[in-house]
Amino acid sequence: MIAHWAILSGIEGNLRALEAVLRDLQRQRPPITTLYVLGDIIGLKGQNDAVVQRLQMPDLEPLEPQICIGWWEEQCFNLFGVGMSGEVPELIAQQGEAAVGQLWESISRSSVQWLRSLPFGFHELDCLLVHGSPVSASEVLTPATSPVVLCDRLIRADANQLFCGRSGELFDCWIRAEALTSEVKTLDGREEQTFDLSQRRLIGVGSVGRQPSMASYVLYQPGNNQLKQCFVRY
Repeated sequence: MIAHWAILSGIEGNLRALEAVLRDLQRQRPPITTLYVLGDIIGLKGQNDAVVQRLQMPDLEPLEPQICIGWWEEQCFNLFGVGMSGEVPELIAQQGEAAVGQLWESISRSSVQWLRSLPFGFHELDCLLVHGSPVSASEVLTPATSPVVLCDRLIRADANQLFCGRSGELFDCWIRAEALTSEVKTLDGREEQTFDLSQRRLIGVGSVGRQPSMASYVLYQPGNNQLKQCFVRY
C-alpha cells in the first residue's frame, strides 16, 4: 500500500471542525494510511473532553491517530501541576486571565492524564513532525522566520522535512543546499564550525479548529515527496 499521511494540528477543542476533517479524510484517494495530529487538540472552543474521547474511539481505525503535545497541552499541564512549571504566564499573556478559568473548567483530570502520556513529536523516515520546533512546542516557525534560525532548527531536526503546526498556517518552504559556517567562542579563542545543509523543507500544516468555518490540513506521500494542502468548510 502507498504510504499516504494526513497531518493536522490546532483542533483547539473544536469538535465540529474535527468531525468535518475526519469525514474528508475518509474520502481521500489513495486511502490515508497514517494520521498525525501535531498538538493543540485542546483549547478554548469548549469541547476538550469530547475531542479527546473522539480521538480515542476505535472507529478511527485503521488510521490510529499518532498524536503529540502542543502549546495548549503544555499550558494545561502547568495549570494542573503536572508540567515543568506551576504557573501559566504564557497563557495569560496570549489569552488573558479569563483563559485560566476557562481551560481549568473545560477538561477533566482523566483527559489531562491521557494527554500527559503523549510524546513531544515523531521522527519518521526523513521527516520530523512536531507542534512548534525541535526546541520548543511554543516556538513559531514560518517562512518569515530568520534564515539563521530556520537552518539551526533544521539541523537540530536531522531530517529533510520538518512539519510543524504552531503558526496555524499552511506553507511549503524549501531551504536550498548550502554550507553554513558558524563561529564559536571558547576559552582558547574562536573556532569555526562548518555544516553541510542539504536541501530541506519546512512545512506548515494549517489549523483544524482555529479559524471559524474553515479547517485546513496537509496530505503527504513520503514515497514521492508529494504535498497537498487541504481545506474543509464546516
